[in-house]
Amino acid sequence: MSQIIKAPAGDNNGMVDMFARTISYLRLSLTDRCNLKCMYCVSEDEQEEGCLSKLKHEELLSYEELLRVVRVAVEMGITKLRLTGGEPLVRNKVMRFIEQLADVDNLDDIRITTNGVLLEKYAERLYAAGVNKINISLDTLKPERFARITGVDCFDRVWRGIEKARQVGFSPVKLNMVVMRGINDDELPDFARMSRETEMQIRFIEFMPIGASSRWDKSTYMTTDEIKERLSVAGELIPLSSGRADGPASMFRLGEDARGKLGFISPISHHFCDRCNRLRLTSEGMLRSCLLHDRETDLRSVLRQGGADIDEKIRATLLAAIRDKPKGHQMEERLKEQGSDCHGRMSRIGG
Repeated sequence: MSQIIKAPAGDNNGMVDMFARTISYLRLSLTDRCNLKCMYCVSEDEQEEGCLSKLKHEELLSYEELLRVVRVAVEMGITKLRLTGGEPLVRNKVMRFIEQLADVDNLDDIRITTNGVLLEKYAERLYAAGVNKINISLDTLKPERFARITGVDCFDRVWRGIEKARQVGFSPVKLNMVVMRGINDDELPDFARMSRETEMQIRFIEFMPIGASSRWDKSTYMTTDEIKERLSVAGELIPLSSGRADGPASMFRLGEDARGKLGFISPISHHFCDRCNRLRLTSEGMLRSCLLHDRETDLRSVLRQGGADIDEKIRATLLAAIRDKPKGHQMEERLKEQGSDCHGRMSRIGG
């Protein structure tokens, strides 16, 4: 029978799951709170009424607990860490925590995904603290549409944050656009052209059916193949070899003279399960080995049991979550049959 293989001490190849995938990437959701109410995270009623349920402070992992998990995970072979939410920058004293992360031995790759609302304020400190890469969620270039999609009228503030990130030295800045038919798909060429004019990497992401509150349906979903077809008006897509830093994105350049790149992330139509190296820790302290499966392993309870052998218990729990990692999400088939069975809220999972 296949078993989990733990890397020997000093070997950065990390843990290997039941399907020979090396797990080297941990995503931490720092909070379920967010200063936006995006339509793919919340229902229409929640967006209008502002009645989102939030985790209590004691339900979140403390910074001390998170640091302990990260130290153990890095010792086991995790080499890449991404901070997500909700919106990670809304959590109190988050910069002090990030500075402490940067002091963790052998952790040299710290990234963050943000909606950009607080980026003008924090970009310089994030860069100085050792954050390597920054992804900014931006689904439209039109201020009025931005307010409809996010529930908040602050496009100009987000754009200032993007410019600030570029100014302080983040390169390339990655913009993540969730493509939704009939909502923002008419802007595909405009986003793509930004990669010709700037060094930014523009990434088009298929709309995923996550959470009971999501407004996903088949009419809004667009495959990557269709997105590429729609971009033919903007120029020739020249395929590139994907680098380690590109993750699951297939990479292209829009013409030979483009300064930046285009990335396409296709979790449904061309899923990348066979090379998935990710483990997620939700804001509730649950380990989730697949974004599109609700199966979770409780790490919070382990952390709060305490004891002299707490680090060993953390290791065992991480290995148990990896052992439980499915071969693939099979979302395309499940959607055809019954609709999504991924019901966790995106803001808690940390997509």
